[in-house]
Amino acid sequence: MATQRNCRFMKESRCLVDYKDVRTLTKLITPQGKLYSRKRSGACSFCQRRIKIAVKRARYLGLLPFVGR
Repeated sequence: MATQRNCRFMKESRCLVDYKDVRTLTKLITPQGKLYSRKRSGACSFCQRRIKIAVKRARYLGLLPFVGR
């Protein structure tokens, strides 16, 4: 029987990822600007998809760079 791991973004059965939270999003991307994997970021598949969308929105608005720092 596999143990269930907790996603670090799930609070009260809701995924709390916001595109305006630049400090959290910068921890989830590499210095080259790529997203970290689910294993490295500690997110479930649902939250990882939300992270991907949030990073894309933040890049489009100029809050995050498209390429490395």
